[in-house]
Amino acid sequence: MRRPALACAAVVLATAALAACGSSGDGPATAGGTPSGPAASAPSAPAPAVAGPSGAPDGDPAGEDAPEAGPADAEASALPKVPADEITPATGTFSKPQKEYLTDRVPRGMDPAAVLQTGQETCDRLRYLVKADRDIAVAAIVTGEVADAEPAVAHLCPRHQDLVDEAALGYPDGTHTGAALRPGRYRAPSPTKDCAWRLAGAKGKELAAGSSDTGRPVSLTVPASAATFISTGCYAWLPEGATR
Repeated sequence: MRRPALACAAVVLATAALAACGSSGDGPATAGGTPSGPAASAPSAPAPAVAGPSGAPDGDPAGEDAPEAGPADAEASALPKVPADEITPATGTFSKPQKEYLTDRVPRGMDPAAVLQTGQETCDRLRYLVKADRDIAVAAIVTGEVADAEPAVAHLCPRHQDLVDEAALGYPDGTHTGAALRPGRYRAPSPTKDCAWRLAGAKGKELAAGSSDTGRPVSLTVPASAATFISTGCYAWLPEGATR
């Protein structure tokens, strides 16, 4: 049975293991058999928000599609980036995939190894979550608990690309309208006991609605006529059947 508590425990397990052992990364290795560059010794990036007792990320109000970037994130994004040909580690070398990941991601004045560490830790978290439950790993990407998974997976751990591809077709709690809606069958593998949803068509006409107070997985069908999909307390909806 998949529960929000399991999702929380899995993320906590990943974070604890990373804190104890450091990031192993899934990036390419050098001829010596260790990840190239000094990323393993770089300062660890902050862990993503984990699910609180309600099953939704702590501090993420129900009904929002994704957590908004804070002032520090916005400030970092606005900083000038180091050109790709100037990205070099203090010692050693970066592999081609690692350098591709770092391109346009290293603010001037920041150690590129620290930025690389963030991507490697994302891969580590996905690896731990997949071992606990694949659906939890996908849902964590959908909700943003595992942030920036797409670039990290694309360059540093492509074996997890199927998780990113499936997550791109899912929905976090919130309101989804228009082109964001895709007809098909969806399931919420780890809803809270306050899970509720509503599907509406043109002019707000209700097509379907439901709720669950069991904490057990639930499913719904988004029809082609749906114009709005609202979900609260369900955490994440993943595609199933022909939608996957």
